[in-house]
Amino acid sequence: MSESQVNTIKKDVVVIGGGMVGAATAIGLAQLGLEVAVVEAFQPKPYTDEQALDIRVSALSVASESLLDRLGALTSLSKMRRAAYLGLETWEMEGCITQFHADQVGATHLGHIVENRLVQLALWEQFTSFDNIELISPVTVERFSRKESLVEIFLSNGTCIEASLLVGADGANSQVRQWAGIGLTGWDYAQSAMLINIKTAQEQQDVTWQQFTPNGPRSLLPLPGKHASLVWYDDAARIAQLSQMSDKALSEQIKRHFPARLDRDFEVLQKGSFKLTRRHAQSYYSDNVVILGDAAHTINPLAGQGVNIGFKDVEALISTVSSKLSQGEPWWEKNALAAYEKSRYHDNQLMMTAMDLFYAGFSNDLLPLKLIRNAALKVANIDSPIKNKVLKYAMGL
Repeated sequence: MSESQVNTIKKDVVVIGGGMVGAATAIGLAQLGLEVAVVEAFQPKPYTDEQALDIRVSALSVASESLLDRLGALTSLSKMRRAAYLGLETWEMEGCITQFHADQVGATHLGHIVENRLVQLALWEQFTSFDNIELISPVTVERFSRKESLVEIFLSNGTCIEASLLVGADGANSQVRQWAGIGLTGWDYAQSAMLINIKTAQEQQDVTWQQFTPNGPRSLLPLPGKHASLVWYDDAARIAQLSQMSDKALSEQIKRHFPARLDRDFEVLQKGSFKLTRRHAQSYYSDNVVILGDAAHTINPLAGQGVNIGFKDVEALISTVSSKLSQGEPWWEKNALAAYEKSRYHDNQLMMTAMDLFYAGFSNDLLPLKLIRNAALKVANIDSPIKNKVLKYAMGL
């Protein structure tokens, strides 16, 4: 296509990736009065009550829900399905358990388990409320380039977007990050994780729990109605083997390897698996470019904090841009983007390191270490200011 055939549009910001983090970023920046374009390759399937539950879910913290509320999406989300959880429990040996409950901090709940697609849909519904958000989907990015102090984004539909700021919210394999030349550090864990949606005899549960084993944790996340999501961590070969089993055979394996507190009267509905990786961008910005969410970091999912730290990135970027706008300073230049990075990089690094230490600490069956860590879990269950502080951190407060 010749230059004369390219349809050029001008925006303040273009967000690549219209998932949960990208959509939230677009709305937050539009609320500041900026002209925003959202580019997304795949449109989410519309919601109906009759649909089967998706396999990919997130544990939204209270802080994340507060952000969604400010963005106008929480009302839409509440009309769809979600499951509140009031408690968090983790243990290895019976009798050595750490239990957190919303009552301990006077909260109504700790968060909700929600299908990722529904969070995205609730945010997309808000796009129509803003004249300064343009959704361009389904479309892919063909290339990026620079033009003076702007970034140019050339799309597969023949459109070129010129913008002061390019936001990469396009996931772990971010095109934006690669084009900007931002490097990565990280590794692949020895384990994979399997997600299994089940239909249970029990009514909706309100506690999410996790038992550690030498081969990896076994977890349950409550889902709406008589449903739950099981998470099975194990070495990659074992997860690959489980993935090939029939639902009936998988059910038998679950009954054999999950703790006794899992009601044995259940039916496997769906399953899927993914490899566990740790990635952290060496920087969160470049000239006129900023990255956030999975484009900037992927974390061990042990504590279910992936989307929540992504939403914290969103909060920080919105706050930084808002501050620069109010001061009449360039919000798209390096000084502003460096301030965003400073507010998030070390916090994300701390969370990732804590998850790695937790993962390593429980990934063995050495008796002395086993006794020490189980004693620590038992001590951690004693009500104390430290326990309340940990609980509030898990809630994002």
